[in-house]
Amino acid sequence: MKILHLDTNHPLLIEQLDALGFENHEDYNSDIDCVKRKVHSYDGLVIRSRFKIDRDFLQAAENLKFIGRVGSGLENIDLMAADEMGVRVFGAPEGNCNAVGEHAMGLLLNLFNNIRRSDREVRKGVWKREANRGLELEGKTIGIIGYGHTGKAFAKKLSGFDCEVLCHDIVPGLGDQFAKQVEIEDIRGKADVLSFHVPLTKLTDRMLNKGYIEAFTKPFWFINTARGRNVMTSDLVDALENGTILGAGLDVLEYEKLSFENLDDIRQLPEPFQYLVKSDRVILTPHIAGWTHESKRKLAKVIVDKIKLHIAHD
Repeated sequence: MKILHLDTNHPLLIEQLDALGFENHEDYNSDIDCVKRKVHSYDGLVIRSRFKIDRDFLQAAENLKFIGRVGSGLENIDLMAADEMGVRVFGAPEGNCNAVGEHAMGLLLNLFNNIRRSDREVRKGVWKREANRGLELEGKTIGIIGYGHTGKAFAKKLSGFDCEVLCHDIVPGLGDQFAKQVEIEDIRGKADVLSFHVPLTKLTDRMLNKGYIEAFTKPFWFINTARGRNVMTSDLVDALENGTILGAGLDVLEYEKLSFENLDDIRQLPEPFQYLVKSDRVILTPHIAGWTHESKRKLAKVIVDKIKLHIAHD
């Protein structure tokens, strides 16, 4: 079976697929039209985020049997079209969930302890202790929206901080020893911190908006390591300005390009983005929550294992 790789990944991926007897071809530079012209000759496709795999692409891939996405989201693949055409699709959320959980923890601790702001001040010779008095997680209530791999990883990290952890998911029965699964109303009434761990779907697109925020009964801190488009940035900024949201740790932004490799033209980004950049109550990182040296290898291994399980022995 022939596999076309469209994004670079850990060398383990191709090494182990070679060992399983697959014929691996790499194309990290061709544009989408060029790839479409040759994809018909491949049985498998391994991608990250360089291209959107839509119905038109899948129709050109007439012999395709599977797509493996080396990452935790599948929104760049037309899953309905793939299912209709008998193409198996699998991602690798198991591979970077620990990294995301640790990063979310880091964002939260950074916000609570004013680390970013006080670091900048000290480097300028400013020594403000009282102005940088922090908060403790002990006794706080953390609400996790989306309790899949990354939500569970974050809850596990929180388990040593003596805080209450609640989770909400559209799938029932996911609660465990690290988080109690509740209705969204319970989180709205109790959460001191809200953390998003949801995929990007029609249901979650711009889910954090004015109405969503106003449904909470008290101000809260917000963490997003999921997808930038889960948030209506202008409404988030309004909430930061009026104190409904106390601070935000954002690893993802609404203004990212499809590939997640960079932003839209930064000179033309709207006012809400400019506010985030200037605010002392906002921490920004460039979509790196799941982007560790360890996760790079783990993600590759997960895809190899899934190809081995679902494809190699068919």
